[in-house]
Amino acid sequence: MKGRASKMPHTVSADASVPLPEQTLLGMYRNIYATRRFELTCIELYRQGRIRGYLHPYLGEEAVAAGACAALRPEDYIVSTHRGHGHCISKGADLRLMMAEITGKATGYCKGRGGSMHISSKQVNHLGANGIVGGGIPIATGAGMGIKVRQTDQVVVAFFSDGASNNGVFAESLNMAGIYHLPVIFMLENNHYAVSMPIECATGCCDLAGRGPAYGVPGICVDGNDAVAVYRETLRAAERARRGEGPTLIEANTFRHGGHHVNDPGLYMDPKAVQEWKARDPLTRMQHAVGNPAQIEAIEARVEAELEAAVEFAARSPEPDVEEFLAGIPD
Repeated sequence: MKGRASKMPHTVSADASVPLPEQTLLGMYRNIYATRRFELTCIELYRQGRIRGYLHPYLGEEAVAAGACAALRPEDYIVSTHRGHGHCISKGADLRLMMAEITGKATGYCKGRGGSMHISSKQVNHLGANGIVGGGIPIATGAGMGIKVRQTDQVVVAFFSDGASNNGVFAESLNMAGIYHLPVIFMLENNHYAVSMPIECATGCCDLAGRGPAYGVPGICVDGNDAVAVYRETLRAAERARRGEGPTLIEANTFRHGGHHVNDPGLYMDPKAVQEWKARDPLTRMQHAVGNPAQIEAIEARVEAELEAAVEFAARSPEPDVEEFLAGIPD
């Protein structure tokens, strides 16, 4: 059965009447473009056999990470997913260390141990991607408890999918965060498919943001292909959390430009829905938001140089030493 997956119920779009700092706008465009080009490059390297294991591209969903992370401070945390390269890039990760990690090299963020699905970086307060669907949600909730105990004004964003929202740990974490007013932003990236399962076949109510109030957590649905809208709602949620008012659930409606992973042709996806969503491509929309061809060209040129350097750095980096690779791992 091919899911339609084209409706975006009760979405909030950017309020053009409220000015946005230019550097914030340009920073979001940089991260959307960098993620798009990074993912396309990774697919090419995967085809060449230079990336092993699974690869889950973030193509089409880039605005969620770019908008959410633009609303955060450097000291804030994120927790990611198996489809998490965009989260890592938007939180400020070095493309060289990311590429080295994804290609399994010793110079990567996790010395080649984490790869694509388990990359993390203490330098940018990225608490880790997670190959277990929904596995990052309780980690983010625990980080929120840690923030509350330490009495800092940090927040943590938990990125996860519509599929993960049907796991029991989602309900448990929202309940705990609601009870203790934890500074957690639950960023539900609704790309309308859990692997190949359309959302309409996986839940009796597709208004996923509506699950929040059952646990005393405000829920809002935002256009996930509009980085500015995501930024504004995340900023509001972060300000609310910093005031001690607790968590927020944000459902970002978006769509992945392809199958579940790089070898999945996505034949189960409705071609009309794919076409409709690609017409709302977040990269094109952000180009219109920036509106200055010279600025766009300059950003893209810098990203291309960064990406070329990242690929070269990863290629020149050594493979992990087996003994060093296994150091600290219990027998």
